Parts: sequence; C-alpha cells; structure tokens
Amino acid sequence: MKRVQHFAGGKPWPTDGRSGDLYDPATGQVSGSVDFASASDVDAVVRIAADAFATWRDASLARRTQVMFAFRELVNARREQLAAVITDEHGKVLSDAAGEVQRGLEVIEYACGIPAAQRGGFSENVSTGVDSYAIRQPLGVVAVISPFNFPAMVPLWFVPIAVAAGNTVVLKPSEKDPSAATLLAAWFAEAGLPDGVFNVVHGDKEAVDALLDHPVVQAVSFVGSTPVAKYVYERGTAAGKRVQALGGAKNHMVVLPDADLDLAADAAVSAGFGSAGERCMAISVVVAVEPVADTLVEKIASRMAGIRTGDGRRSCDMGPLVTAVHRDKVAGYVAAGVQAGAVAVVDGRDVTPDGDPAGFWLGPTLFDRVTPEMSVYTDEIFGPVLSVVRVRTYEEAVALVNACRYGNGTAIFTNDGGAARRYQHEVEVGMIGVNVPIPVPMAYYSFGGWKASLFGDTHAHGAEGVHFYTRAKVVTSRWLDPSHGGVNLGFPTQS
Repeated sequence: MKRVQHFAGGKPWPTDGRSGDLYDPATGQVSGSVDFASASDVDAVVRIAADAFATWRDASLARRTQVMFAFRELVNARREQLAAVITDEHGKVLSDAAGEVQRGLEVIEYACGIPAAQRGGFSENVSTGVDSYAIRQPLGVVAVISPFNFPAMVPLWFVPIAVAAGNTVVLKPSEKDPSAATLLAAWFAEAGLPDGVFNVVHGDKEAVDALLDHPVVQAVSFVGSTPVAKYVYERGTAAGKRVQALGGAKNHMVVLPDADLDLAADAAVSAGFGSAGERCMAISVVVAVEPVADTLVEKIASRMAGIRTGDGRRSCDMGPLVTAVHRDKVAGYVAAGVQAGAVAVVDGRDVTPDGDPAGFWLGPTLFDRVTPEMSVYTDEIFGPVLSVVRVRTYEEAVALVNACRYGNGTAIFTNDGGAARRYQHEVEVGMIGVNVPIPVPMAYYSFGGWKASLFGDTHAHGAEGVHFYTRAKVVTSRWLDPSHGGVNLGFPTQS
C-alpha cells in the first residue's frame, strides 16, 4: 500500500511519528497511509521555507514567470494523472476531477501574468525634482490549509499566486486525500522551482495549530467549514498573521415564475449533486416562487431518476462520499428531515450503487416542503441533499436568502432582466449567478462570500489574492545629480 510523505526542500520528507489511514471511498478499504507532522516537524519545514525565501524573493519577475509557465505545461500535460489521483482518494467521478484540475489551471495561468498583476504605480514631480512610486513586495513564509473536497483546485487557488509574488509556501492539505498536493509539489520542483519554495506537510490539528502559531509564518489561507474557519481566523490573527478563512455555505437558487423550468431543473440537479454535494458552491436549497413548485419538483425528480451512483472510475454520474463518518452524518440529516416533516421525494438512503457494497454510498436526496427551522435547511450538510422551499413572492425569496447566516453563493433563474438586476443588487451574498447555478468566478476575479462564509476581508485569487500575498511600499525620491551609465548598443532584455 502507498505511503504519502511530506515534501520539503524539493524532495519527499519522511517522518517516523504518527500516521493516518487513507481510504478508497468507492470500496471502503484502506488504500495506504499518510505521515502526520508534529509541531517540531512543522517548525523544521517552516525553517526550510524561510531559508528559501531569502533568495526567492530576489528572483526576477521573468524568472518567476518562467517557472509558472513550465508548471502550467506539466499540469496540463498530466491532468488525467492528477484527476485519477483525486478520484482514488476523494471518490468524485473522473469527469468532475478533470473539471477541478481545469479550474486550478486557470489560476496558474493568471499567476503567469504576475508581472502585470504585481505592478505598482509612478508619479513624476510630486514636488520639484521629487518622484513618488508604489511597489508591492512579498510577505515571506505563508501557509495554506486546504479541505478534502477539492484536493487540487483549492491549493491551486492560493499557491501559484503566493509563489509567483515571491513568497515561499507551506501547504497543509486534508489528511483524507493528500496525494494530489504532494504530486503538485513534485511537479513544481520539476518545473524549476528552487528547493524549499513550495513545501507540503500532512497531518491533523497538531500541524494546523503549529502553522497558526509559528512566528515565522506571515499569512494563512484557509478553506473549510465555518466553525473551523472562525477558529483559524481567531487563532491566526491573535498570533499577528494575515488570515483569509473561507467558511461554509448554504447556497440558494431562486426560481421565478417566468423561468425556463427545464433549464432550472437541469441546473438544480447538476449543482446539487455534482461531487456528491461536497462543494462549498453546491446548490442545497431551491427557492420556488409559486406557482412553479409542483412542476419544478416533478422535473427535478425525473432527472434524478437517471443519475447513476457508483465508482467514480466507471461510467457513473455521482461517486461516494469521502468517508464513512461523513456519509453517516449526511444520512443522519436525511433522517432528521423526514422526522421534521419534510417530504422525501427521493431518499438517497435507498440507493443501489454501481460499485463495491462497502463503499461510502448515499444517493441523491430531494426534499420538498422544507421550512426554515428544519436542520436540513439551517445546516450546511455538505452532501447530496437538495431542499425545496416554497415562497409566494420575489420579496419573500430575497428575505429568506438574506436571513441566512451564510452568504457564499446564490443564483436566480428568470427571463426577466429587471428582476435579475434587482436581485443582484438586493441580495446579501458574495457570488451571484444569473441563470448560472454555480457562479464560481474566473481566476482573474476573486472568490469569496459574505457573512459567516468568510473571515477576513480578502478573497481568493484574482487581484485580491495578489494583494493578500504582498504588502505595499511607497517611495519618495530625489536625485540631485544625474548619472551616466555608459554606451551599450545591445538590445535591452530582461535578466
């Protein structure tokens, strides 16, 4: 069985301490082990990153860009290999894993433009003979703590931008599916990234706390559940670090009476059950503005009948959940919904999977007539459970969404441009889709929600990502005597 080791200083970095089991979610069997870092292990890796920062920060923008382009080419050429690793440990179907890799590639491509993204400004003669200009410089060693649901994409939201901006990085991926992170680190080294610039430590809370408390770590990027995001933010900021902690979500899809109900039903099923609902941008609540609810529920249920749940390495539509514990937790929410009086139109506990019976299976579930006090509505379930809430008016729909403690993503389905424009203005959510069920921004915009979906004031990737990983200096200068550099007829180039 495989053993997943840390990666530091440009090579695998084994330890002899604690370890954890890795599972194949589609079979329920142990597939390997992953080393767990102690606090002293984390300290050693952070010191390696700190040593590397001393030279990487002075690497030219041209050099950093060359590494990014080479890394992009490696990931693009080996995307099928990376997707297979994701499916083996997470369970999502291969096509979904390939989509995750593609979205990660888009951030790498954005990082290839770091010379423009990190550019400052210049003002001549702010006073007589005095110029002023702004520059952005890297922070130092930064930490990234990523979740299980996107073992490649979420690290790629942060790492390429942090590295391209001149920082060194210590990544702590989820211990449930850690192999993708180690593979990316090896490919970065192959692309020419100097040893120690990008490092991976595996582990549990001990490793996380060690990164949050370490005096050399300057900033922390985190994605996970809201309670843990709040913990990371409070502990990290108490230690004097910059922290961006992206938390949980309860994403609503509002369907107005004039919407194309076939399009809306397709979108609800796709966004609700892709990756077994283990997405922070999954649609978990359909808000049906009457009189469309009966028809919409019927259309959603008819599409769910064609979903094939099974091993992600086969021709299936939806894979297992990531662990048995998580599967049982989600199944508990299904039971609670039935007990609370919601109508279980489709009960995923009855699924017959195309796979090993010991896998962590739970089929797509559809609840109708859900009310806001039920746990299937209030809680982030993070599984293939879709709830339909019926409302009478547009105003009632907006009030429902805005009353939710989360504010990550939302969508509205309508053919009325005025209604869509009004919704995007009035709704208190960070990312909005208009006839788009999963409004994840492209890499050159920034990702992040509002309210309990984000702790800190900086979103991921895009311009905000560059600003998070750099700090500004403003220089005011006066040169009394011009100097002469001599004659050189060669063509000027970057070096």
